[in-house]
Amino acid sequence: MKAIIMAGGEGSRLRPLTCGRPKPMVPVLNRPVMSHIVELLKEHGITDIGVTLQYMPEAIRDYYANGADYGVNLRYFVEETPLGTAGSVKNAAGFLDETFLVISGDALTDLELSRAVEYHKKQGAIATLVLTRVDCPLEYGVVITDRDGNITQFLEKPGWSEVFSDTVNTGIYVLEPEVLEYFDPGKKFDFSQDLFPLLLKRQKPLFGLVLPGYWCDIGNLQQYLEAHHDALSGKVQIKMPGTEIQPRVWVGDGTLIDPGAVIEGPALIGAGCQIGAGVRVEPLSVLGDNCVLQERGTIKRSVVWSNVYIGENVALRGAVIGSRVKLHSNAGVYEGAVVGDDSIIKENGLLKPDVKLWPHKLVETGATVQKSLIWGTCTPKKYFGIEGVSGLVNVDITPEFAAMLGAAFGSVSGRGARLAVSCDRHTTSLMLKDAVVSGLQSSGAAILDLGVGITPMLRYAVRSLDCQGGVHIKISPQEPGRVTLVFTDSRGANLSRGMERKVENALAREDFARVEAGQIIPPEQVTDLQLDYLSAICADLEMDIVRKMRFKLLLSYDPVNLESFISGLAGELGFLHEVYRPEQAEGGWHAHQEMISDMARAVVTQGVGVGAVLDPNADRLILIDDRGQVIKDDLMVALISLIILKEQRGPVVVPVTAPQTIEALAERYQGKVVRTKTAIPDLFDKILAQEEANGSVYQLLMHFDALSALMKILSYLARQQVTLSELIAEVPNFFTNKREVPVPWETKGRVIRTLIQNSSNERLELLDGIKVFHPDGWALVLPDPEQPVCRVFSEGSTMEIAESLTDMYIEKIGAIAGGKN
Repeated sequence: MKAIIMAGGEGSRLRPLTCGRPKPMVPVLNRPVMSHIVELLKEHGITDIGVTLQYMPEAIRDYYANGADYGVNLRYFVEETPLGTAGSVKNAAGFLDETFLVISGDALTDLELSRAVEYHKKQGAIATLVLTRVDCPLEYGVVITDRDGNITQFLEKPGWSEVFSDTVNTGIYVLEPEVLEYFDPGKKFDFSQDLFPLLLKRQKPLFGLVLPGYWCDIGNLQQYLEAHHDALSGKVQIKMPGTEIQPRVWVGDGTLIDPGAVIEGPALIGAGCQIGAGVRVEPLSVLGDNCVLQERGTIKRSVVWSNVYIGENVALRGAVIGSRVKLHSNAGVYEGAVVGDDSIIKENGLLKPDVKLWPHKLVETGATVQKSLIWGTCTPKKYFGIEGVSGLVNVDITPEFAAMLGAAFGSVSGRGARLAVSCDRHTTSLMLKDAVVSGLQSSGAAILDLGVGITPMLRYAVRSLDCQGGVHIKISPQEPGRVTLVFTDSRGANLSRGMERKVENALAREDFARVEAGQIIPPEQVTDLQLDYLSAICADLEMDIVRKMRFKLLLSYDPVNLESFISGLAGELGFLHEVYRPEQAEGGWHAHQEMISDMARAVVTQGVGVGAVLDPNADRLILIDDRGQVIKDDLMVALISLIILKEQRGPVVVPVTAPQTIEALAERYQGKVVRTKTAIPDLFDKILAQEEANGSVYQLLMHFDALSALMKILSYLARQQVTLSELIAEVPNFFTNKREVPVPWETKGRVIRTLIQNSSNERLELLDGIKVFHPDGWALVLPDPEQPVCRVFSEGSTMEIAESLTDMYIEKIGAIAGGKN
């Protein structure tokens, strides 16, 4: 016996799930719904199957091919224009030379098809309609039969006043080929609206058979979720993929589930998934293949398709998530909401109930979506952030993206540009470095491969090896799952915003310069760079004096990245050092900062002269003096400024957030202070502008090279014969405070404008954000370039005043953002 699967449906009521795929290819239990129909036909001995296609026919034909992989024979019949249900089957008339069965390719059912065929033949019917009973027949074709099964009346999608039965047409028919002779080929003709009423009118043997079992017409998003819930609950007899690891919990091959995760059945988890600690997958949830669920995420009554990334603390409640969606930490998607393929919901993004997000959409950090988004793309307006291009490894920053980013940077730099590339020792960074190099080469750049190293080493190499720019790839010190690509210009400085825009525009347009195969330049491997870099650090030091001091240091750092650098400097400068590496500090820079109080006590009890914490790529430095005082952030800026002023090494350059005590120090030592924006390129530019005259990069290294800064401070202590605690005591007391307040992106401009208008009677500084001076201090409001927040910095004559200024501006910002001004 033969069968026809009607698979031409567009599925407009299932959008956005059917954007880019025909309705029969929508997955149910991690397989296209049509696969369940093919399996059902096969179970009933029907393997010779025709498939009618109209919308996106290649998607189905490419997936199933000739059906051999599914144990059936498939033939395809494509409608050039919509022909209706009967018309599409007549399009396959040459294939239908015996009694045949017609079934929809987008329904989920376990009905006994063999019983319908037997009944059809027993009754000598020309057409037999398989019927079922439903609670609400309004969306279906209602059918009335007499006691013998003869159909007596049809009514398509009645109103309640017209409902005369709960028996409806399932769209499953057993037919004789002669039914196709009642209408012309190429004509739009429907079974329920045209052919069956015609056969009834002509008194042909037309029968209906009510079959027990499960049937669900997946016509809308609610029915789509219900079909999953019913299948998981055992209401439909269907083969579940994977292995049942506990009652009604099925898991696919290669899936890794942390022991701290909780999975409550019924639930289905696909193959190749990673389930993190503290994750909760609650009943009636489906997870597709190759999904990643980070720590503490929760999924309830939701359907998640394949290759989805779900970050920490993400909450899904009664939602449907399309393929390749990225849900960043603390995002939430709630009842009835649907997220289309390839969309991105950034940190703290929220989709309200019943919101539909069409494919390729971007929900910005902290945004709440209250109505469906159809237009737009998920291409961000900006790729560069505070330090470079950052994102989650293999989520935001993939090898493909890294190669494109390299091609964009190479294209903007110009053919033949000499560009240095390095990375830290993390496996991920090495992988992405190769991808960046490939992209750069494709644009015709000449690559200097520096191998593994640290950010300051790249900056040094760019300057010393006469490069036009450079790239350093490093794992984020704040979050090991994130990576940052630092791009520099020919001075080793982070790219200007103008240059960043050029790279972003090239990337957005994919407007890359491509050279011919013969013009691709092989990378040049740079050797002994680390020795040269360390020698450059030592060149500006009084090494004999430092050696005689025999400094004792307590250091905390990443040994994988920095051990060779620390050992090399220790050998040159003769300092003794112990490594402070408590177990809880294995998580990187953030963990090191958390244990700083314990380390400060260790500095005092062990009697060492200096303690230092270095971030994994030597970008940041925290010091601890011999009395246990922690020197970081504003106090570190003050310490560096003090040394530069006492050394008479030119004007001190500090960001606008630095305390006013810097000016007090400058006055004491007849120096000058230059204030600049907080952005790294601005600080870099201003320092270079001040130091270019004397050819020195002393102040630059103090701010942007933690190793060099540490060595220069030790050298100063040795020359002046003072301890670090004695030196830091020269810095006048100051009291600063900083906090952040959530501000939607679209409100930031209004917040700053209103603050300026309302502060017209105060002394203002608009160098970066708005800085308002008060009698006993100042407050600075600075919109964050990467997150929907404003940061408030303040300084007061006492800590109480500093905190009160912060509180006052937090309250003002909240009132303005909330529409009260």
